[in-house]
Amino acid sequence: AAMAPRKKITAKIKKTLPVTGPQAPTLSELMKWYCLNTNTHGCRRIVVSRGRLRRFIWILLTLSAVGLILWQCAELLMNYYSASVSVTVQFQKLPFPAVTICNINPYKYSAMKDYLSELDRETKNALETFYGFSEGKSKVRRSVGDGNSTGSELFQQIPLLKFEDFSKTVIDLHSGQKRKIEGKVFHKDSSIVNSGDSNDIIGFQLCDANNSSECALYTFSSGVNAIQEWYKLHYMNIMAQIPLETKEKLSYSADDLILTCFFDGLSCDKRHFTRFHHPLHGNCYTFNSGENETILSTSTGGSEYGLHVVLYIDEADYNPFLVTSTGAKIIVHDQNEYPFIEDIGTEIETAAATSIGMHFTRSRKLSKPYSDCTETGADIPVENLYNKSYSLQICLHSCFQKAMVESCGCAQYAQPLPAGAEYCNYKKNPNWMYCYYRLHEKFVKEQLGCQQICKDACSFKEWALTTSIAQWPSAVSEDWMLRVLSWDKGQKINKKLNKTDLANLMVFYEDLNERFISENPANTLVILLSNFGGQLGLWMSCSVVCVIEIVEVFFIDSLSIVMRRQWQKAKKWWNGRKRKQGGKPSQESELERHGHENPVCIDEDLPTFNTALRLPLPQESPLPRTPPPNYSTLRLENSSAFTEQLPDTLDVGQH
Repeated sequence: AAMAPRKKITAKIKKTLPVTGPQAPTLSELMKWYCLNTNTHGCRRIVVSRGRLRRFIWILLTLSAVGLILWQCAELLMNYYSASVSVTVQFQKLPFPAVTICNINPYKYSAMKDYLSELDRETKNALETFYGFSEGKSKVRRSVGDGNSTGSELFQQIPLLKFEDFSKTVIDLHSGQKRKIEGKVFHKDSSIVNSGDSNDIIGFQLCDANNSSECALYTFSSGVNAIQEWYKLHYMNIMAQIPLETKEKLSYSADDLILTCFFDGLSCDKRHFTRFHHPLHGNCYTFNSGENETILSTSTGGSEYGLHVVLYIDEADYNPFLVTSTGAKIIVHDQNEYPFIEDIGTEIETAAATSIGMHFTRSRKLSKPYSDCTETGADIPVENLYNKSYSLQICLHSCFQKAMVESCGCAQYAQPLPAGAEYCNYKKNPNWMYCYYRLHEKFVKEQLGCQQICKDACSFKEWALTTSIAQWPSAVSEDWMLRVLSWDKGQKINKKLNKTDLANLMVFYEDLNERFISENPANTLVILLSNFGGQLGLWMSCSVVCVIEIVEVFFIDSLSIVMRRQWQKAKKWWNGRKRKQGGKPSQESELERHGHENPVCIDEDLPTFNTALRLPLPQESPLPRTPPPNYSTLRLENSSAFTEQLPDTLDVGQH
């Protein structure tokens, strides 16, 4: 039966064109067609690659890419519905922090009068000279004897000065004479030196002991600040010469400072406190220091279940020139942290009940490359002088103390001693005061490099404090309470304590919720790879396998072709040199007749359009031509061949 014209055309097309797609006769042909036409470039490389090794490598890479895609998709799906919680709530026992308590007055004034007698006398003379202060007109707690001379030379070198006018004319306290001074002015109270009346400006001058022309003048618009700063300067010079054992005896004992103690509803005593000597605050006492590897904990929040102590301040034995406030200082810290009481301590008032509620928070930051923090401080090139866990404050203070020892030859009194160093004093180090003030100026201006070297700690604990104050004791309970506390103190009943000598302190957890704050990476490895894949797919329609193929073609194959060409050129040059040395004729014409291989097409892969464009042009040789015809064959061999004339031409010839 004859086929319809439409069916004939369809059959002819199928016969002429290659069989592709679902019409392939076998599964192998179908897979081959898919690999040659799909956008997944790795599959095409499996088909077109020549050689078993290269084909096996492409099969392995393609299957690995499929596995990675499945793994990443699964991770994305699971992470899409997951969330991390950084706050943990616990209703169990929380470890109680260490609580360090110091009296604001570091040493008993009655015990220190022999060491400070001359300094106190110079200070009283300054008050009388500058402000007309007379000891007889004010309440004096004790008379200061002449004592032994501990720093008369120092007072002559660094006296208090009072400005008379703006031309640097001052009145010397020690000599009482007017004189001109030179040097750079550092105003400690304000950035404006000439503020207010010049007669109110008081200061002192520090000069380089090795170069008297190098001086610095430190001025204060407040006389109180000037006298206190000058007093502390000489005070540190005196205290640096007293041995540590002696200073511990001059300060307050645990029995002197702590009257009563309760923790978690149970009684405690001085055995729960550890003595800690601070250079500026004398003997301090730390509750729950963990010295015996035992850390107390509390199971209930509220003021009744924390630490409750009554402190004996003894205001009458305060140094009137060193401190101007009355009370105690406390700091809440971890057992492994150093208590920087002078930096972040909380002051406790006398004749008041101070309640301090705490909220506990643990923080954890990511280290490099997410932030510039340190885990243990081992990577910081600064020696830890405090023998406690690393903190930014420890690093800064240790860095300054190291610079102090290197620049001034001695250590600053308020910080721990480095190995092999000693505290500065005017007798051994006459230049230390000038050196200290200039070095401290550089430290504040961040010119020593300490702020650039020191880093924050990656993990730390913090107790947020909420303070409330109430009058204590009340007016109705003051009489009997003071009498009982006086009896407990061992004094006579008819000589009761003054309420300004006492301070009531309560430290407790407001709740037992432990808050944990942590940093998590914003981009995980899966998200990073997904972002890369999205960009490559959006702009280049490319995948990881495509990137590998690009590396193979543009780096490996291109390099091999260049190396192969260089090798052929070198080989050709070497063969030509050998022929010239041997006198053999060139075989170039013979090689050209036999043809040559195209170096571009030596690769095992099938040629592409780009490689075809790089084929060399044909050699310049004469093209073969068709031989010219043999014209001799057109000559008449015998004229008799045309002797007979056709009949139809005879008549024409006759006519």
